[in-house]
Amino acid sequence: MRSPHASTIRPKVLLEISARSVRRPLRLGKLPALGGGWARRLLSPLALLLLWQLGSSTGLIPTAKLAAPVTIFDAFWTLSASGDLWRDVAVSLTRVAEGFAIGVSLGAVLALAVGLWRPGDLVVDPPLQMLRALPYLGMTPLLILWFGIGEAPKIALVAFASVFPVYLTLLGGIRAVDPKLVEAARIFGLGRLETIRHVVLPSALAPALVGLRYALGAAWLSLVVGEQINADRGIGFMIMDARDFMRTDLIVVGLLLYAILGLSTDAIVRQIERRALAWRPVSLGARA
Repeated sequence: MRSPHASTIRPKVLLEISARSVRRPLRLGKLPALGGGWARRLLSPLALLLLWQLGSSTGLIPTAKLAAPVTIFDAFWTLSASGDLWRDVAVSLTRVAEGFAIGVSLGAVLALAVGLWRPGDLVVDPPLQMLRALPYLGMTPLLILWFGIGEAPKIALVAFASVFPVYLTLLGGIRAVDPKLVEAARIFGLGRLETIRHVVLPSALAPALVGLRYALGAAWLSLVVGEQINADRGIGFMIMDARDFMRTDLIVVGLLLYAILGLSTDAIVRQIERRALAWRPVSLGARA
């Protein structure tokens, strides 16, 4: 015989479980690893490395065209021990940091101007959309004419590449704010600046952080081209110098460094995203 209080107890239990799930978001790291976890995911890359080394040792892969993994590791270790590698990495990181900071700041300001200022949609957005359609890597000759062959064109190229991902995503986030939230803020007596601060910007934060990740990828891509402009330091200079001497081992080391730095900076933004958006309930697909 069912208890007469069962119908009232069960909804309370469900509500309590739901509240706990909102307060404590689901962490994917505690889910059972699919396919055997990270250990199994490393099997295929390790197998490819072994096949690569085997092909180089047997002559199937000419070492003049592509160095063996052991040779690449030896080149990395030699450059690392001499300190040249870390000096080049520091120079490249500085260039990306300066250009990225300029590009993100400019993109955010422009997005706020267009999204929060009605004439901005007519005055600011059309020329920006025209510039966005230009292949920014093709602007390298113009940047050299404008800024010379020093550090300025390299930083300008990174900044130009970083502007539009931030601009588009932040603007899209501002325009996608729920009008009901804005109306509720007005009902509670919030002014325009308070509404922007407490409603509009928090709602647009998630797409803006996604744009930040896209901007980082574009920044590293543009740096690969920018560091080929009369550079005497940096990862790109190391690659170009290795090309002149047919050192494929150093070329691969430089490419791997670009990949590692790009993934590392993206991981930093993802950590910022997790902390900044910790108030949101987390779904299974939210941690891309």
